[in-house]
Amino acid sequence: MTDDSGTESGSPTERREYRMEELARLAGITVRTLRFYRERKLIPPPRREGRIAWYDDQHLARLRTITALLERGHTLNGIAELAEAFDNGRGVGDLLGMEVPTEETPVRLTPEELADHFAGEVTPENLAAALDLGYLGVDGEEIVHISRRLLEVSSALVREGIPLGEVLRTAAEVRTHADALADLFAALVLRHAPEEALHRLRPLARSVVDAELSLALDRRLRKRDNPM
Repeated sequence: MTDDSGTESGSPTERREYRMEELARLAGITVRTLRFYRERKLIPPPRREGRIAWYDDQHLARLRTITALLERGHTLNGIAELAEAFDNGRGVGDLLGMEVPTEETPVRLTPEELADHFAGEVTPENLAAALDLGYLGVDGEEIVHISRRLLEVSSALVREGIPLGEVLRTAAEVRTHADALADLFAALVLRHAPEEALHRLRPLARSVVDAELSLALDRRLRKRDNPM
């Protein structure tokens, strides 16, 4: 049931729905702008009930996101491409639906918060690359990053002036080497211990990789400082 204002009555957990005029007012835009966004497919189609179009909280969240991205300097063409990539991205269930426990902490972000992390570099190409890597998933109007540590490191690299596209391409290469290292350690453990020991001994594998990478960077820096 809906009341005269166009919102559903009932418990607070029920989905709210709005007529076009109320949605535009709540989003702080004109009805004409809302129609324009709908024609440009920046928002999903409304639910139709006869000749009446009903919008819900996901439409409202998308409209507020569009406003925030416009304020950050994104163009409507760019936002349209981002919306398409966002709508076609893998769901959070695919991203986090792992039987093996993870030590990584997922992070929930709005699209504008993601844009703030990477200062103008959240392009459709970079978003698609992050989705392909499995770094990002979508849950309604939220984005979920699979690892707080990877999010913080990648945004720190971008702040140092490294393009996000380069960071993601390097991440794909690192993934290949990380898989090989994991296979090496798993094979070592399974030759001498039961399979359940992998969970218990994974901190040792992490320590070995961290120490070896640190030593490798030392060698790289010495080679740079002493080329002869």
